[in-house]
Amino acid sequence: MSTSTATSADALGSPVPVLSFSPVVLPVPGRPVDLQVRVCAPATGTGLPVILLSHGHGPSNHLSSLHGYAPLADFWAAHGFVVLQPTHLTSRTLSHLVADAPGAPDFWRSRAEDMTHILDRLEVIERTVPQLAGRIDPTKITLAGHSLGGFTAALLLGAGLTDPDTGNLVHLVEPRIKAGVLLASPGRGGDVLNGPMAKQWPIIGAVDFSTMTAPALVVAGDKDDSPHFTDMGPAWHADPYTLAPGPKTLLTLFDAEHGLGGIAGYDAAETTDENPERVAALAHLTAAYLHTQLHPGAPTWHTARQALTTGPDAVGRVETK
Repeated sequence: MSTSTATSADALGSPVPVLSFSPVVLPVPGRPVDLQVRVCAPATGTGLPVILLSHGHGPSNHLSSLHGYAPLADFWAAHGFVVLQPTHLTSRTLSHLVADAPGAPDFWRSRAEDMTHILDRLEVIERTVPQLAGRIDPTKITLAGHSLGGFTAALLLGAGLTDPDTGNLVHLVEPRIKAGVLLASPGRGGDVLNGPMAKQWPIIGAVDFSTMTAPALVVAGDKDDSPHFTDMGPAWHADPYTLAPGPKTLLTLFDAEHGLGGIAGYDAAETTDENPERVAALAHLTAAYLHTQLHPGAPTWHTARQALTTGPDAVGRVETK
């Protein structure tokens, strides 16, 4: 670990051992399969905040499920967060069970509703996971999502969406979520959504960021071109920052592609820009951002930002509004 990385970690406190438990099975009426959740939590501490983590839809068979994103989940849990990871209906692990279910293939509404179901059942999750009962603070809820998970996070943070079936504007905002992190999230629709995948996933371009009022950190790689969706280039992934009202923060990671260095899994073959130091820095920065959002006035974000996004070894640059 570099000196700057260690400094940012120190601002969050020393890491502690992590308890991981899965699956917590939550039956949901009308859902074609039960909602399964992985829980990662620090072994010690009370009044713990929560990060809901929404997976993307990459080429791997299992990383787009509760089994993915260990490089982030492990760090966040070791530094005081309870990380709750559902397997959304878009997961390849469920494709043989839900291919013909209502809402397929994008399950945009179900993905957002998964998070609401989890928050409604926090006490059940606490009772189910050994050594977790009574340790979660239900008033300190945050959210993170990668790629399609960033799309889901945007909806939960207040973005509107035009239902392609009805033409009606839908809002699925979850007011219990205090702040979020959007990682390599899709951007705007319209004429810029012109890549070969746009017709297969038209829902991507149906989002209106102008109502996404909750505080959010938008993370974009400056080499994340995503030509299968747009010819707009990496700036497309900054749209949730550019087009949404404040308070928002944009972290642009240098030389990062869509995997942001490999956040989906340790040694993940799907990562085109494998860089463990970038992943470690991103884990620190996101944890620090969410910590300060939950504890206004805490220096955690400022310390991490100064350590990791300034000077000759900066991993990226930060803008705020």
